[in-house]
Amino acid sequence: MTVLLRNPVMTFIAQLNAAWTRNNSLLCVGLDPEPAKLPAHLQGRDGATFEFCREIVDATAAYASAFKPQIAYFAANRAEDQLEQLIAHIHAAHPGLPVILDAKRGDIGSTAEQYAREAFERYRADAVTVNPYMGFDSLEPYLAYPDKGVIVLCRTSNPGGSDLQFLDVNGHPLYQTVARLAAGPWNTSGQIGLVVGATFPAEIAAVRGIVGDMPLLVPGIGAQGGDVEATVRAGRTADGAGMMINSSRAIIYAGGDEQFAAAAAAAAMKTRDTINLYR
Repeated sequence: MTVLLRNPVMTFIAQLNAAWTRNNSLLCVGLDPEPAKLPAHLQGRDGATFEFCREIVDATAAYASAFKPQIAYFAANRAEDQLEQLIAHIHAAHPGLPVILDAKRGDIGSTAEQYAREAFERYRADAVTVNPYMGFDSLEPYLAYPDKGVIVLCRTSNPGGSDLQFLDVNGHPLYQTVARLAAGPWNTSGQIGLVVGATFPAEIAAVRGIVGDMPLLVPGIGAQGGDVEATVRAGRTADGAGMMINSSRAIIYAGGDEQFAAAAAAAAMKTRDTINLYR
């Protein structure tokens, strides 16, 4: 595959390392906007999704190390243009805070090339989540963007993840095989990370033992009930970093009136500070 030549820029992992330090934060703020849950004064307005997310971003940026918009919440409501606008706003207003497009793409190489273009050229995301079920050639098109992050599903936070992720592969569960591949032969760009859910701290610790200091995107705290202390102790690196601990609904819907952004800021600060107790 031809590697795309790009102007030298800070890589995803370099941005992440800088954000962890600058904001003293492992918090990733998830952006999952649902029209029915927007504050009443925004509902029915043109551009409401962008306006809501922009205010959340601006209010929480000081407490975050990354933002993670989930593409389905935009695409299902014909708001892809607002997603483009939002990511452009994050880059312009909060430079250095990486944007992870949560898309969980997974398809054959030629289709994956188009998904990679969508994530990195259309939306200008700094990283994208991908599903490794179809193997390395389905990941390779994303790795052709050498500065971009590729975050591979490994041990997901949903209960049904065990249906496949715990299948035995040569004496080890499949999710550990994914971790070894991601930390080894698949990581041709040096920009791979893994998704490991906060609902399974023992598995976080197992993955950390396999992958060393590779960054982990950890969903499942907040509304999904993951234990913050157990999550941080299981997944932190020796220097107290290495994690993007995601909270979405508990932050963005912390308030439902015209002061929603201030409520989100308070929730983000509290979550960041709680995480930092155990770093």
